[in-house]
Amino acid sequence: MLNTAVKAARRAGAIINRASLDLERVKVSRKQHNDFVTEIDQAAEKAIIDVLLTAYPDHRILAEESGRSASAKGAAAEGSAGQQVAADNDADNLWIIDPLDGTTNFIHGFPQYCVSIALMQKGVVTQAVIYDPNRNDLFVATKGRGAFLNDRRIRVSKRHRMNEALLGTGFPFKNLETLDRYLAMFRLLTGQSAGIRRPGAAALDLAYVAAGRLDGFFEIGLMPWDIAAGSLLVTEAGGLVGDFQGDPEYLHTGDMLAGTPKIFGQLVAMLGPMFPKRPPQTT
Repeated sequence: MLNTAVKAARRAGAIINRASLDLERVKVSRKQHNDFVTEIDQAAEKAIIDVLLTAYPDHRILAEESGRSASAKGAAAEGSAGQQVAADNDADNLWIIDPLDGTTNFIHGFPQYCVSIALMQKGVVTQAVIYDPNRNDLFVATKGRGAFLNDRRIRVSKRHRMNEALLGTGFPFKNLETLDRYLAMFRLLTGQSAGIRRPGAAALDLAYVAAGRLDGFFEIGLMPWDIAAGSLLVTEAGGLVGDFQGDPEYLHTGDMLAGTPKIFGQLVAMLGPMFPKRPPQTT
């Protein structure tokens, strides 16, 4: 199954790379405030789904642009992404897909975006692929078998002091109701850490945590396709993931922390009291 996901990710990456050569020709539309979609997102998603359902026609799909949760033979499910993931907890095989994480970066020619594909089996993410077509970096993980970057085993960093930690994050950009609380967290961690980076593609941020390029990560309001693959990469690389209370509900709420075991624990202690647990993400 991992090889099929890699094939799908590389096919999507080829579409993205071709389009990046002439961004002026790419058609862009706005889904909502500060949330864009291009014809390339849609073409890449179709390519991924075609590869996966050709190999596994009975598997279910949850993808960012089509938003469906169905097999090739079934009807799409309705409801929020978080609710769909919860409803599919008993599904034997659910592919969770982000064909182009970092669309805003892509349309501006900022080379920080990726393809993210995860397989969830009975509520557990078991396969993960994150592909950076700019650098030809392929991050993969299989549950219980470790995480790899371009066929080399990767591990989270050994840093355990917050004042030495480089953190990744993403500002709220669609729903600004949480911005003030987020800025308070940002202010706190700016003073406590070695630095904070906001590259703009959560899936790739999580891959960087797995590879030891970042020591921790925090973000609110994410969707399942942003974090499913990255969550497995981090845990298979020896790190921890959870919501702001350290609980395993991040796929449903969209609020996520990740990091080395020591940094993760400190993030929970620092940020948990500032951001209470929320209900499942809606859109």
